[in-house]
Amino acid sequence: MENHRSDATLLTQNLIRIDSTDPGAYEKNIAEYIFNRLSSLPVPVIKKEVLPGRYNIMAKMKGEIDDPALVYICHMDTVTIGDGWTTDPLGAEVINNRIYGRGACDMKSGLACALSAFSAMAKEAASGKIPRHSFVFIGTVDEEDFMRGVEDVIREGWVTEKSFILDTEPTNGQIQVAHKGRTWFEVTVTGVTAHASTPWKGADAIAAMAEIISSIRRRIGECPSHEDLGISTVTFGQIEGGYRPYVVPDQCKVWIDMRLVPPTDTAAAVSIVEQAIREAEIAVPGITSSYEITGDRPYIEKDESSFLLKALKAAAEETTGKTVPVSYFPGYTDTAVIAGKLHNPNCMSYGPGDLELAHKPDEYVPLEDIIRCEEVLTRLARSILF
Repeated sequence: MENHRSDATLLTQNLIRIDSTDPGAYEKNIAEYIFNRLSSLPVPVIKKEVLPGRYNIMAKMKGEIDDPALVYICHMDTVTIGDGWTTDPLGAEVINNRIYGRGACDMKSGLACALSAFSAMAKEAASGKIPRHSFVFIGTVDEEDFMRGVEDVIREGWVTEKSFILDTEPTNGQIQVAHKGRTWFEVTVTGVTAHASTPWKGADAIAAMAEIISSIRRRIGECPSHEDLGISTVTFGQIEGGYRPYVVPDQCKVWIDMRLVPPTDTAAAVSIVEQAIREAEIAVPGITSSYEITGDRPYIEKDESSFLLKALKAAAEETTGKTVPVSYFPGYTDTAVIAGKLHNPNCMSYGPGDLELAHKPDEYVPLEDIIRCEEVLTRLARSILF
């Protein structure tokens, strides 16, 4: 393995060395690199500006059947580098059969595997083979933030409700086909200021927020679990409020992240938040509260009849000689956005690396994972196209 270098392993190193942090350098340079690479193939390539200086990339091999097309979709951005590294985060060093660097598993190795498989199929098509289905590669921006890249992909019609869509997020050898819903709230409490020596003259916004947080946390914990997706969870990721320790606070705001499983959906979450607010207004007289939904992504359940699931499982098991587990992806991905908005059952994740290592210092991906996924993605594409 120390000497084994596939197209995808070398490409992974090249991609890691291009800073595409979000926020930070963003995707301009990596998009140019990918655009130029794809432009060397006998296929049309599109560069579409989504945000200032930030471009989605799309290349397409035309097949006898244009819809459904096979689509490999990969985000080009990474989270910020952060502190605590013992290796060069942009060095792509190979140590003990692992490639280290920011984005190594999330998801520049998966991006490399998808590009390698697409390139191989384009060359086969150029030799005279006619693909049965069209084959599309898409590189997106902004996945690590508000996912505006994939939303633009949907608006542009690059994917449809019929498409066979695979992203290459790190799945640790599994096929991941389901997602918890992701609902975000911003809750604001307004109170009445007063001196801390006479708190009865005011209305404590932070105390009221504590009531709201406690109520939401308890009720989410009481929601039913799901056989595939587990339990619903809530995180109060950011809070601000108050002025000085000796002043009754008249403002408090909290940002909430809920990960929801069936049957608990955004409507149910709204009911929980509204009930918590009503109770807080009784518990702390004089305060008023409001909320805003700042993110709303539906949960995605597994569809056992999915054509892509069956084809991907067969390709993965032929490659590895092992039974490949089917599970759910704990985060939210580009394919989850597509599945939720277009009600497409053929959206899933399969890629190299372990999600537990993503976003951390010394992020890495094993070389053997890249080689495995490169082969699976190539085998899958060949089985559907030819």
